[in-house]
Amino acid sequence: MKSNFNKYPSIQLRKSTEECYIGWKSICKHLTDHTNKFEKNIFVIDCYQGTMEEDILDPFVKGLNPDHIFLSRDVMLSETDILNLTKDDVTEDRIFGFMTRLNLIQFFDPDKIVTTKNQIKEIKSGNILILGIGASLLTDEPNTLVYADMARWEIQLRMRRNEISNLGIKNNTDSFEKQYKRGYFVDWRVCDRHKKKLINSWDFVLDTNKPSQPKLVSGSIIREGLTKATHQPFSPVPYFDAGPWGGQWMKEVCGLDKDAENYAWCFNCVPEENSLLLSFGDIKFELPSINIVFYKPVELLGEAVYGRFGDEFPIRFDFLDTIGGGNLSLQVHPVTEYIQEKFGLHYTQDESYYILDAEEDAVVYLGLKEGVVGNEMIDDLKKSQQDNRKFPDHKHIEKWPAKKHDHFLIPAGTVHCSGRNSMVLEISSTPYIFTFKLWDWGRLGMDGRPRPINIEHGKNVIQWERTRDWTSANLINQISDIESGDGWKSEKTGLHEREFIETHRHWFSKPITHHRKSGVQVFNVIEGREVIVESTCGLFESMIFHYAETFIVPAAAGDIIISPHGESIGKKCGTVLAYVRTQ
Repeated sequence: MKSNFNKYPSIQLRKSTEECYIGWKSICKHLTDHTNKFEKNIFVIDCYQGTMEEDILDPFVKGLNPDHIFLSRDVMLSETDILNLTKDDVTEDRIFGFMTRLNLIQFFDPDKIVTTKNQIKEIKSGNILILGIGASLLTDEPNTLVYADMARWEIQLRMRRNEISNLGIKNNTDSFEKQYKRGYFVDWRVCDRHKKKLINSWDFVLDTNKPSQPKLVSGSIIREGLTKATHQPFSPVPYFDAGPWGGQWMKEVCGLDKDAENYAWCFNCVPEENSLLLSFGDIKFELPSINIVFYKPVELLGEAVYGRFGDEFPIRFDFLDTIGGGNLSLQVHPVTEYIQEKFGLHYTQDESYYILDAEEDAVVYLGLKEGVVGNEMIDDLKKSQQDNRKFPDHKHIEKWPAKKHDHFLIPAGTVHCSGRNSMVLEISSTPYIFTFKLWDWGRLGMDGRPRPINIEHGKNVIQWERTRDWTSANLINQISDIESGDGWKSEKTGLHEREFIETHRHWFSKPITHHRKSGVQVFNVIEGREVIVESTCGLFESMIFHYAETFIVPAAAGDIIISPHGESIGKKCGTVLAYVRTQ
């Protein structure tokens, strides 16, 4: 059956393209028309890290015809000073750093800022162009503030192609691994703090994710779109990536390139990494979905969730495809105290594996063997790393059969991995980078290098009491009925009491009502070709979602009704939802 998976979900903001300016000629003309009533026109083009500033500078110079040009990079600290400023956060570790507490202003030379501001003040007339990351820090009197935003996935692709450098330094030839680490722990934290201060002041937002098709929309319309998103279900834009253990299931179900070697991951609800598409007619404007959290956190998350997590989105959904592939790396996630002390985060990555599909031989590695001796297991792990010998997983790690619709709970500190021939919907809290790999089955990464192993971190967080009996009693298919009605049934499926996420599963062949809980809810369609979602009070137009698609229901969207739709009418459908426990 042909895939109906929507790879480019969007929020329809306008029926025509009139208010979205496409191409540099149209963009510059509109900006000039917007500001030509002033004798002194100051155009500020403030950029997110990853924007290719050289590629946007030339068309702005040609289109705006500035009399004076100021580049923010000329006002920054030297590269040596920036490396010293960030060294404690970047660290010498191959993968892990510390979440920075720096702000963007600290990357600038204070004397140069004063000098530049004074130079701009002394100019009495003409067009002034100020461009680059933090450009708005160089003037107190902008006539026009344009924010050039950048999607996180596109930043990563540009890093892989060696097209961009990290904030304030020239390192585009560094490995993706190094650039990503610096971006994750430093650049994106710094740029997000700066973005949040500007978001209400944007006159325009610039989308250059596709360099050949730049787009400009007014800041007021973007804020309208972000507000609309908080009052209806929506899907972030999923993105797919290959991996050394990747499988073939998503190619068929999600309609992906069949010539690709594999697809290991689909990140379909990680708002910090995913994009949001706003549609203007048939044109889609791309911006980071995390902007919704920054602009309308209470409406999106709900008061209780916002009070606990601030402007962070705490729930993550993603796919792990090993059907026709291999085992994931054997791994463990840090407990809360450890992630706070070592990496500066206030909560950790608890998670679960919901099995969307599985072959007959599918298994999940979860927990430890009864009678496991910790020192012996760590010693065997180190030998496998040092001597390239096979780790005797059968001696230390428990293995469980996995079938479709099983649910395995994985609180932090539990050794685990999905085996080959499973299609996993991973439901977790958000700090997704903090995986301590213990053993990678003797294989290389996609770059031909051994993937990083973190036995030293791992041994500090493994919960050794989580052996077979405890795991069976606490972590596997902890499913209980909640309630049922005509043509529907709801079940509790987890997560473990140590985790702050609750998950429910719903089976239905007739409409089922979901009442607003403590805040935001995230759904995935686990059975049925398509479903329709409606508001109980007409707050939004009905929306259709398909098998395997993930969608977010903001707190402000209120109660909803989900029903089978199209070919699924009269058939059994299913959803899994996750929300944050507040009691």
